[in-house]
Amino acid sequence: MTRARTLALESAAALLVVAGLAFVLWVAIQVRAFDASMARVYEVPVPTVAVSKDPAVLARGKHLAESVAPCAARACHGPDFAGGDPIDMGPLASLRGPNVTQVMPEYTDGELARLLHHGLKRDGRSLAFMPVQDFAWLPDDDVTAIVSYLRTIPAVVKASEPVVIRTLGKVLDRRDRIILDVARRIDHAANVRARGATPTIEYGRFLAMGCQGCHGEHFSGGAIPGAPSSVPIPLNLTPHATGLEQWSFADFNRLLDGGVRKNGKRLDPFMPYESFARYDGVERQALWSFLRSLPPRPFGGR
Repeated sequence: MTRARTLALESAAALLVVAGLAFVLWVAIQVRAFDASMARVYEVPVPTVAVSKDPAVLARGKHLAESVAPCAARACHGPDFAGGDPIDMGPLASLRGPNVTQVMPEYTDGELARLLHHGLKRDGRSLAFMPVQDFAWLPDDDVTAIVSYLRTIPAVVKASEPVVIRTLGKVLDRRDRIILDVARRIDHAANVRARGATPTIEYGRFLAMGCQGCHGEHFSGGAIPGAPSSVPIPLNLTPHATGLEQWSFADFNRLLDGGVRKNGKRLDPFMPYESFARYDGVERQALWSFLRSLPPRPFGGR
């Protein structure tokens, strides 16, 4: 081996070492930023909330908690609110909704309302993973209805499993590829709220926020960044040939009701279609109207 070749190999090795150290430093910076953000205390005031025992209000709260704000989904807090099914995201995180029946007594009604609108725990710090950004737009009376209903749920003695967010999950959160740091994604000053449930594109746009975490910003699906192969690849929800172009409203309802696609294939259980099955007629029409209004995009554009 010539002297020149030896020097070239040594230089290349040195560059690789420098690049590796730079990458490790970059990862460390991302992890530190994530941890600092999760430790931040947000100065968001606790609202005054007057819970109700009116059967109509409780029924509305139950409906919302089982559908639009799917607290009772098996992947969230579960039907008894005592903890959902574990979600193994491989190198990203291990996630599981806690037993909220044990936690809620520690919260005032106003603190629960703030949690649902701002993704903040009692101490003012961010929740991890709970997708509050998907339903923070709910009007104040709807959030009051949810809080009122939650106060009727009996306590269940069951330990909560910890949420573990790993290094890759923290990095991807900081790169806005996934959402684990919830409060950072909410404009706490905007107070954007829907003006009522109507079967319109406008209301559907709010409802569809719950689809973006899996199907992507543009609703065109594709693999979730960093997710293990065990996590199914979300489908295209736009009116494209690779998506819902040939679907009817009846096909859409069949999907919501039983998790069965137009081609007869059943959705993977990762898709919480039991929550969508509880959507009422107004919510179904609104969501369908919005999805049909989207620009057609090929599958995989996220």
